[in-house]
Amino acid sequence: MTQDASHQPYGTPEVPRVAVRGEARLEVDPEIARIGITVSARGTDRRTALEDLTRRNNAVLDLVKSYGDPVEKLETGAFSITPELTRHGRNERIRAYHGRVHLTAELNDFTTLGELTTRLADLELTQVDGPWWALRATSPAHGEARRQAVLEAVQRAREYAAALGANLAALVELADLGAENAAPFQAAGGMRTMAFSATEDAGAPALDLEPQRQTVYAQVNARFTMTPPQL
Repeated sequence: MTQDASHQPYGTPEVPRVAVRGEARLEVDPEIARIGITVSARGTDRRTALEDLTRRNNAVLDLVKSYGDPVEKLETGAFSITPELTRHGRNERIRAYHGRVHLTAELNDFTTLGELTTRLADLELTQVDGPWWALRATSPAHGEARRQAVLEAVQRAREYAAALGANLAALVELADLGAENAAPFQAAGGMRTMAFSATEDAGAPALDLEPQRQTVYAQVNARFTMTPPQL
């Protein structure tokens, strides 16, 4: 019993195959930006450090939440309270306590981002890191890159077939190779990092932050059958 040529692992003289790779790379504007916020406190005893840390953390939370819808996400990542030891003679004593809370905020309005970043950096013992620009996982840019990669694979296969005086007959296989590399927080995806600490100036002007464009990449392998070539 003879198996149909279209199901053979390799082409035949009657039904030759062509295998190609399609690629696409798009440059698009970011959709979201993330900033890291670190709130610190220092006290000569644990309670004082905790009270100051709680007060400053609440001030940061209230400020960020006051911006409403432009803030898509606000999360507390880590909390620590650490004693600072000092040696006195043969004994170690606790000199002070250091407290820290790390938060992450995600925004979709970059004008708001510049204003919020400045106001956060203006708070006492508050550090701001970022922004990290990114696309959402559901961004249509990912699908567009995959579509263009497929179109390029078809075009490339047609050109190979035409060079032999043949035409494409059927698609045998289309394999996705993992597609986009615009994962959030990768340098290749457009990460720009700055650090801001508290300033003594009241009412500092909002920062003018320029969003960094993101690279979306897609790649596919495709196999086609074609008509017999004119050799």
